[in-house]
Amino acid sequence: MSESTPLAGKTGLVFGVANKRSIAWAIAQAWAEAGANLIFNYQGERLRGNLEQLTSTFGEDVPMYPCDVSSDQEIDAFFERVRSHTDRVDLLLHAVAFAPKEALEGDFLGTTREAFAASHDISAYSLVALSQRAAPLMTAGGSIIAMSYYGAEKVVPHYNVMGVAKASLEASTRYLARDLGERQIRVNCISAGPVQTLAARGISGFTTMLNHYKEHAPLKRSCDPVELGKTGVFLASDGAAAITGQTIYVDGGYQIMGM
Repeated sequence: MSESTPLAGKTGLVFGVANKRSIAWAIAQAWAEAGANLIFNYQGERLRGNLEQLTSTFGEDVPMYPCDVSSDQEIDAFFERVRSHTDRVDLLLHAVAFAPKEALEGDFLGTTREAFAASHDISAYSLVALSQRAAPLMTAGGSIIAMSYYGAEKVVPHYNVMGVAKASLEASTRYLARDLGERQIRVNCISAGPVQTLAARGISGFTTMLNHYKEHAPLKRSCDPVELGKTGVFLASDGAAAITGQTIYVDGGYQIMGM
């Protein structure tokens, strides 16, 4: 291991890459450059094609398996396949979120029971489900990282039920951090500022949100995927060995502002 490859010899599981603009892909690239060996999930053949194209840049066959995180059976099957590659996992990235498009329009008051249940199941409970399967493989300790957003803490127009689900996700990281701490498994969130991703484009008023950060954040901008990748490497590395249960804001400082 060297300063340029702080994750050499580590194996990471990456959930949530949809395309080249995905935050999950930015972190996966950074993990790979830092020396980690990666195994990916995908949902649906279309996303598999995207993922194969992206991972081909690593210059080797990268393991990737189907896994719908709303299905315990698919999660179990995924981890069985992981065990065929390795008996130890060191890193887990959870960058999975979903809410029906109509739930991200209008007011939170109009949220349906079905939208509430689906968003919490896929965006929050899936972290618990994945951690349950990953923890027994983290025999040398490990780092679990989930992706959040400021809408978990404060009201962001049109973020609606996703904000509530992200609040659940952040609370889940704290409870998981407590449960897994004795095993030296750390669990943290990265709360990213607005980034142009496929998921972000589904949020009504996203461009207005991005411009608001440029006007009000101390750094006069949000963040760049490369910066999120570097934060992902830090939280996965020994440099963050005493950090767990935290939400790390990478948002140009926007979170500190009151007015």
